[in-house]
Amino acid sequence: MKITIIGTGYVGLVTGACLADTGNEVWCVDKNEIKIENLKKGIIPIYEPGLEPVVTRGVKENRLYFTTDLPSSLNESDVCFLTVDTPPNADGKADLTNVLAVARSLGEHLKKPMLVVTKSTVPVGTTLIVQETIQSGLKKRGLDPQFAVCASNPEFLKEGTAVQDFKYPDRVVVGVSSPAHAEVLKELYEPFMRKRECFLVMDIPSSELSKYAANAMLATRISFMNEIAALCEAVGADISEVRQSIGWDPRIGSQFLYAGLGYGGSCLPKDVLALLQLGREKKCAMPLIEATDLTNQRQRERFLNRIVGHFDGE
Repeated sequence: MKITIIGTGYVGLVTGACLADTGNEVWCVDKNEIKIENLKKGIIPIYEPGLEPVVTRGVKENRLYFTTDLPSSLNESDVCFLTVDTPPNADGKADLTNVLAVARSLGEHLKKPMLVVTKSTVPVGTTLIVQETIQSGLKKRGLDPQFAVCASNPEFLKEGTAVQDFKYPDRVVVGVSSPAHAEVLKELYEPFMRKRECFLVMDIPSSELSKYAANAMLATRISFMNEIAALCEAVGADISEVRQSIGWDPRIGSQFLYAGLGYGGSCLPKDVLALLQLGREKKCAMPLIEATDLTNQRQRERFLNRIVGHFDGE
């Protein structure tokens, strides 16, 4: 299959390289000319174990290409993935500026039918907005708006194991409006599901929300353990022993149960805030998620106070 990946950040680069590794022809597009030139030379902008050899192999075997020329890449492709960033605004709401800019560009440049897949983490309803934006551009050009149809395919990659996560996924989630679109994506992901079937097909809003829900759950586990850690100090218990005890419960599991400074990284903080903002917009109270965010903020203050206390305020 021939594929265009728009955005060569963490998700886009891993996705493009891994899809090329299974025999697809992949064009990774980015407006950053310096980054694209470096990628052509084999200079990877991020460190991710196992990524460099996959990229190098794809380029050497003429399956993975890097370009700033979006129109040319689209002419060669059957599927287009949107993997641009969605940073938080000041109010916590996801900033869709880059996503919508790409949608407008697609409306200006598409010349053939295309399945456009939002892989960026986006609020519920964004995939439909992307589709409407592209189709509006096609109409202005006198083309059939049905040239562009959209689907949702959230990523569940972890930093440090992203290549492994992509090649051996615990699940592949796709949100579609037609079974035919699901079949296209299933064919694309088939090489990564040889050990077990883990392809989940659902409606587009459910797919979009699944990423936020997963990250909010992980963040909640971390905040919960930090509250228990504070209680352990108050009563003379050992949080490491408590963690081991509850982690052995198969209903709970051992991951994301470590107490510390709280959760951070590029996904959990912004996705928790975006989920809270969505709840406020829909007038849906989310006290547990609010508490998760508040506990995470207080954890840094608590740690700082311990340092200050240790040095008697000096």
